[in-house]
Amino acid sequence: MTAPVDLAATDDIEFGVRLLAATPTHEGRDRALLRHWATAATEFGARLGPVPSRARVVERDGGLAHGLLARYTSRPATVELYTDTLARAEALVDECGWRHWYPAGSPRAAALAHEAAHEQLHHGPAKAELRRALGHVVLRAGHRRLYGHVAGAEEIAAHAHARAVCGLGRSPLLLTAALARADAHPRTAPHGREK
Repeated sequence: MTAPVDLAATDDIEFGVRLLAATPTHEGRDRALLRHWATAATEFGARLGPVPSRARVVERDGGLAHGLLARYTSRPATVELYTDTLARAEALVDECGWRHWYPAGSPRAAALAHEAAHEQLHHGPAKAELRRALGHVVLRAGHRRLYGHVAGAEEIAAHAHARAVCGLGRSPLLLTAALARADAHPRTAPHGREK
């Protein structure tokens, strides 16, 4: 694989913009609005305090074949870690010379922190707080405002949370993009989906 120099030159907010732009509900949205949402979600996720996860952790292979690094499901609360994709991520960090950003073991730690953020966003007040931080007002009635969901924002917030909690030099969004370019196609599964 050729070193993804162009990926490393892309800042973490731009990766968030790209994630939002690739989300089907955002076709035709103004790029400045997507940048605003990506910035707000990143800042929110970085401030989201670490809390112990209540989810059971299950490790398995098969992530590369399905494009998965990790997945959180809410019933029962479970985090599935795909060891083959994590191993590929570790190797890719070395291939790209990014060990200063992602210390050994950090892809696994970041995946767990990322999924713990999704757990917080699914079960607590953080979901409403993120909506307010994004400022996407869908209804106004006098002084009252109803804030809408921004598809993809929770994913950006979870990546920013993982970066902050794990002390990474770059967001895991960079590593995810590099894995996709390396034909591993990792992604996180839709969160909170019932099994």
